Amino acid sequence: MVVSNQRGIALKLYTAEDVRAIHLRLQDLLARHGAHVDAFYICPYDKMECNCRKPLPGMFVQAAREFSDISAADSVMIGDSLSDMEFGARLGIPTILIEGDLERWKTGIEGAHLLAGQRFPSFAEAVNVLFPLQH
Repeated sequence: MVVSNQRGIALKLYTAEDVRAIHLRLQDLLARHGAHVDAFYICPYDKMECNCRKPLPGMFVQAAREFSDISAADSVMIGDSLSDMEFGARLGIPTILIEGDLERWKTGIEGAHLLAGQRFPSFAEAVNVLFPLQH
């Protein structure tokens, strides 16, 4: 499952349909490798407008209602922001911070470093460690 703040929808930078198109493209790319995402949960609202925006647990609660086998213990929060790391910490989910390029770091990254259980320079490197290819 993927949980994602999409504040750009509220700011009218892009539409919910744009986000759905990205998700469909991702599913297509994953399918080529025998993988898929079970569900996408997005928060399209601006800050302080809802209870689903990370770091609040609303999207995880919704997912747990829809997928009874989801648990914090069996999940991993991989993200690039303080709100991602706070989301994981609040729910007891192990956290992985994707640091990316220094010049693109988001506000609050110092706090994210403190909360992150693990850190990787890229998403690809995190995936390679979590799910090493079986040869």
